[in-house]
Amino acid sequence: MSLLTDFRLSVLENNLGVYGIHVHQNGSVLAQHRFRSDDRENLYSASKTFTAVGVGIAEAEGLLKLTDPVLSFFPEYAAIASEGTERIQIRDLLHMSTGHAEEKYRLKSNADRAKLFFETPMEHPVGAQFFYENSATYMLGRIIEKLSGQILLEYLKPRLFDKLEILNPQWQTCAHGHTSGSGGLYLTTEEFSRLGVLLLNEGKYGEHQIVASDFIHRMQTDLVPTLGKDDPETREGYGYQVWNCTEPNTYRADGMYGQMCVVLKDYNAVITVTAHNETNHKDILRAIWSEILPKLRS
Repeated sequence: MSLLTDFRLSVLENNLGVYGIHVHQNGSVLAQHRFRSDDRENLYSASKTFTAVGVGIAEAEGLLKLTDPVLSFFPEYAAIASEGTERIQIRDLLHMSTGHAEEKYRLKSNADRAKLFFETPMEHPVGAQFFYENSATYMLGRIIEKLSGQILLEYLKPRLFDKLEILNPQWQTCAHGHTSGSGGLYLTTEEFSRLGVLLLNEGKYGEHQIVASDFIHRMQTDLVPTLGKDDPETREGYGYQVWNCTEPNTYRADGMYGQMCVVLKDYNAVITVTAHNETNHKDILRAIWSEILPKLRS
């Protein structure tokens, strides 16, 4: 029986909305299947993990430290910044623990998102509480742009995408031309899987050490609690723009509707899916646990 037979049946029987699945183990493609055409899809919030890798690259280049205050890069906003904003560090952006409890940019699509970020009142001490905020990731991209003189996509093309052999990636921008960072990166399922291979191999892809292994280790071990979330797969903690999973030694990039790249360290494997599931895309994860993982052990 094929590795994916039971998973494919589960997808169809439970209407999980999967577009494609790709399984990589022990350095090679083990299995893959398409439920529809092999198009580049919006990765939504799984784009955030690419932004986090960009931070790791910038850190290795000496452009920044995770302890740097975010406001220090944007003195032009100091006069309008809410009290306490000066204590937000880059690591807090990675952790989604800025102290905010609301996000304004969705209501003002043409506004300056950085200005809105700094204007947002501080409802909690910095680092004290997880609050999932697209603007936190957006600001990571803006910091890299400030330091490099290139928007995030252009900065990452030679440093990340070219080395992953992903040609001409498309990434949405905000109204003012800055790479979104938090969403809007379009890749195929297999192209997306290369991120997981990079993470599994501690920052190396092929012959290229793209990002330091120490940063990859911190990405998925330096966690903040997420116990208040409503699904077991979102209550295991949050690292640097990655979610810890209920499966031991497993974490993932995760985007709306089921764009997920799952790194399974105990299996030396990466399982990647693209999908459109408007009900609960974490059910796709549960199908992976029940229908694929037992076969990976054999």
